[in-house]
Amino acid sequence: MPYLYRAPGPQAHPVPKDARTTHSSGQSFEQLRQECLQRGTLFEDADFPASNSSLFYSERPQVPFVWKRPGEIVKNPEFILGGATRTDICQGELGDCWLLAAIASLTLNQKALARVIPQDQSFGPGYAGIFHFQFWQHSEWLDVVIDDRLPTFRDRLVFLHSADHNEFWSALLEKAYAKLNGSYEALKGGSAIEAMEDFTGGVAETFQMKEAPENFYEILEKALKRGSLLGCFIDTGSAAESEARTPFGLIKGHAYSVTGIDQVNFRGQRIELIRVRNPWGQVEWNGSWSDRMAFKDFKAHFDKVEICNLTPDALEEDAVHKWEVTVHQGSWVRGSTAGGCRNFLDTFWTNPQIKLSLTEKDEGQEECSFLVALMQKDRRKLKRFGANVLTIGYAIYECPDKDEHLNKDFFRYHASRARSKTFINLREVSDRFKLPPGEYILIPSTFEPHQEADFCLRIFSEKKAITRDMDGNVDIDLPEPPKPTPPDQETEEELRFRALFEQVAGEDMEVTAEELEYVLNAVLRKKKDIKFKKLSLISCKNIISLMDTSGNGKLEFDEFKVFWDKLKQWINLFLRFDADKSGTMSTYELRTALKAAGFQLSSHLLQLIVLRYADEELQMDFDDFLNCLVRLENASRVFQALSTKNKEFIHLTINEFIHLTMNI
Repeated sequence: MPYLYRAPGPQAHPVPKDARTTHSSGQSFEQLRQECLQRGTLFEDADFPASNSSLFYSERPQVPFVWKRPGEIVKNPEFILGGATRTDICQGELGDCWLLAAIASLTLNQKALARVIPQDQSFGPGYAGIFHFQFWQHSEWLDVVIDDRLPTFRDRLVFLHSADHNEFWSALLEKAYAKLNGSYEALKGGSAIEAMEDFTGGVAETFQMKEAPENFYEILEKALKRGSLLGCFIDTGSAAESEARTPFGLIKGHAYSVTGIDQVNFRGQRIELIRVRNPWGQVEWNGSWSDRMAFKDFKAHFDKVEICNLTPDALEEDAVHKWEVTVHQGSWVRGSTAGGCRNFLDTFWTNPQIKLSLTEKDEGQEECSFLVALMQKDRRKLKRFGANVLTIGYAIYECPDKDEHLNKDFFRYHASRARSKTFINLREVSDRFKLPPGEYILIPSTFEPHQEADFCLRIFSEKKAITRDMDGNVDIDLPEPPKPTPPDQETEEELRFRALFEQVAGEDMEVTAEELEYVLNAVLRKKKDIKFKKLSLISCKNIISLMDTSGNGKLEFDEFKVFWDKLKQWINLFLRFDADKSGTMSTYELRTALKAAGFQLSSHLLQLIVLRYADEELQMDFDDFLNCLVRLENASRVFQALSTKNKEFIHLTINEFIHLTMNI
């Protein structure tokens, strides 16, 4: 189950200032370093210990690794020797060439490099065996602290290392990134664009070489000039082709970084060249131009290019724009908000819905430009628990004149105005769009329903766009209980009901919780069209608490009658939303059923209710449905009473109050 993120609404895109401290002690890098210096000890990171648990989660090391500090490996260790460059990076025994390709690209942008690798650390004065690196994660910068104990075998680093054995910045950077993702093993396999985004907070774009625009050379040239990070690779037809060498010295399924682009005069012709780096540093292109390759050969031999733009400016344009950015954090939770794509109409509408208001046209244009980037969170970190990268995407619909979560019927009869190019199993899916000014609903989803993940949605627009989470509102619309009918005006049906009440209540003419438990279980068990287990005594006490206006802990006739009318309404509601007539209700129908009962809940509250009351098949029996309604109405009426009597007393929202009082 994912962490259920609750954001108050759209958030501003963070400006890289101070990164958030992540060490479990709550102390910053400098505080931890000073503490070690005062004690005269070298830092040992309990959060990422020098043990096998930090190395692998599904296997044991094939050789006995020994964790050593740089000073135990070489006599004069250096953090950085002569500047951090692409030639400092050599791949070790870990299949993380994608990470190395990203690091090689990072070294070409000194400003971005200085952000990831703070310059306040070395093996000189102030050394305490502690280093730190900063990474972007889901719209915030994190400061990751590590100790400098590194896995070795026979006094050589096992994983990423520098060509100069005295230099350690790249090995320590890899260790910090492994800690961020849970282990070294978690770094096996990936896409360079993932690490590029974590190094910059940038926006990813992917170009298939077969579909590349005619001005692709100019696009890459402009990307490098703007400090974008670029990677490329060759597709494989099967797992057997992975890391297979082509006749030209290229490796299939291997991540390369693009580190330069230029033109030269050769025999009276302008030749376009591109420089591509193999993180292995050994196997290289053996075709024409050797270390550099002709751009036409690049297009012929590589299949895909990934570009991480530090801003969303289109590379096809010359102008540099200022972009407005908003961020939404959310969750797909099985049974409530994990509805899958539009192919699954019955559940698609339950996905999170975000309202996007485009109010200003682009300069000199009739439409509004914006970019949508949807990222699933922490899938690499969750690999040790069996999680895989999910297939994700999104759709954009014109918004009707309603300010509420759109229901199933809307999507039955309306087509999307735009959508991601494809649903794909990548960490992030991003695309550019141009739409007329207006209001739209953006729906992020997994391809299959019932798949759980947390996500981060970023919306970049050239002009200010207003976004709002349609699922964050709580609206309670409960009718006042009807006034009792005077005894002399009761209908024949009401007279029969009074006789039933007298039979249940006995001489005191009041129903206790125990008596209510008996009569409700007896009545509900007789109903063949609803699945019912048993109402507990606690549930009946909750019912009495809801209906008891005199405060004596029992139900008098008028109170009992009001409840009985409610019970009949709730049974009819349950039957109405029992779509397959199984006697149970799908939790995906719960949002609509609760709305019909007067409760419009936030997605977060709905997720918690589903987790509390649904079974493993995402179904609710009637007794769970009844318990849920009673507790919701109880909490709502208490909140309304308290806020009416003393407005300053209530500092919580109705959403927070229900959460607390329902104990979910």
